Amino acid sequence: MSTNITIQEMTADDWTAVAQIYADGIATGEATFETDVPTWEAWDSSHLPNGRFVAQSEGGEIVGWAALSPVSSRCVYAGVAEVSVYVAPTVWGQGVGKRLLQALVDSSEAAGIWMLQASIFPENEASVKLHEKCGFRIVGRREKLGQQYDRWRDVLFMERRSQKVGLA
Repeated sequence: MSTNITIQEMTADDWTAVAQIYADGIATGEATFETDVPTWEAWDSSHLPNGRFVAQSEGGEIVGWAALSPVSSRCVYAGVAEVSVYVAPTVWGQGVGKRLLQALVDSSEAAGIWMLQASIFPENEASVKLHEKCGFRIVGRREKLGQQYDRWRDVLFMERRSQKVGLA
């Protein structure tokens, strides 16, 4: 499947499909602390304008998405962004997530971002492995960071430092 998809920039017109994939991720209980999909306007305002991608199948179906969000409004963190990658359950394990995450890596470096970070539930082993394949490493475990459905959850903190940007 991975070879039959294209990665392209996300537009507002993609939101219905993106929101459904996000809802599928929320429903697993392993992707995010979020419990509801936001509106396009809320999502749009909380993500960087660059580094937004969808994966589209040969038949035109959106089967995944990825985006960058700022980690802080402070200017010293302008080169640091958080990644989000979501893939439709119908294509799990087919390389779609890796292609989306690589697109984020490439676009972030083109935009001058020197570090990407991800917060992942330790139980989401597929996501941890995906990030490791794309050069992320675990830098810590935040224990009982938050509650989800009345259960305390740990979060692995992962980062990827660019080998092209911010080296000086």
